[in-house]
Amino acid sequence: MPTDQTVLLHRLVGGDPRAAAEVLALAPTTDSASVLVAAAMLARDAGHLARAVELATGVRERQLVVLAEAHLEGNIYLLDVLVRDHLADHPDHLLAAWLAGQPVPRH
Repeated sequence: MPTDQTVLLHRLVGGDPRAAAEVLALAPTTDSASVLVAAAMLARDAGHLARAVELATGVRERQLVVLAEAHLEGNIYLLDVLVRDHLADHPDHLLAAWLAGQPVPRH
């Protein structure tokens, strides 16, 4: 059974314009590493990733945090390698696929 946060992230990935604002509003109080990763991507704020690292459970969530770090740092080569590897192991991880499709900041 999907959680409310899973449904919210699916709405974000699906392009629901209200989902982004909801993710950002939820970020200060959430205990979900995935929501914090999404908030970091939306706000372009790596500060959310510090909490995500602490809350990430399991390889899938820890890898998601590393993907977001590479993305926000603008390391497109590392991101490319990591996201391919991650999605090969977790092809159903929609948030990772969404993250990979976001514009990478140039530093």
